Amino acid sequence: MPQTLESRTDAEIGNWIRNHEAAGKTSAPLYLELLEERARRSQSGQRMDFGRSLEHLKQAARERACTSYGALAAASGVEWSKARHQMNGPNGHLDRLLDICHARGLPLLTAICVNQGNVADGELAEEALSGFVAGARRLGMAVDDPVGFHRRCRDECWEWGAREVRGEA
Repeated sequence: MPQTLESRTDAEIGNWIRNHEAAGKTSAPLYLELLEERARRSQSGQRMDFGRSLEHLKQAARERACTSYGALAAASGVEWSKARHQMNGPNGHLDRLLDICHARGLPLLTAICVNQGNVADGELAEEALSGFVAGARRLGMAVDDPVGFHRRCRDECWEWGAREVRGEA
């Protein structure tokens, strides 16, 4: 991480991120570094661990499976009742995980994290779908059909996981 980012305030990092998003520069190297820096800084205020969550999602992708929000919390050793308030929203755990996936060139692995009742079919509930799509749009992705977009992202996770299993990723 360049020293200049570490010396910047959270507000400055946030402003740079918003400026990149407004200008449609969500693939710029600086933007990707800014996302990583914001996630790194926000980890200190989280009970859930981004690294553990990311590994949990990667493992689910390798298994071509969906996981639940509760299982994601458990991967960090946090009870669902304590994790649920940190999970959603524009600055929630799932949104920061989207940032990390985008910054690292991974598929949007949060696409395979669904409500417990939807683990078998892998579909997102309406509110979760809305948050997922909002995060993807913020990252510069075009979304015309939210359900179709989510399904494509879910399939990309599983395709990535299959390549990982074969040692191709």
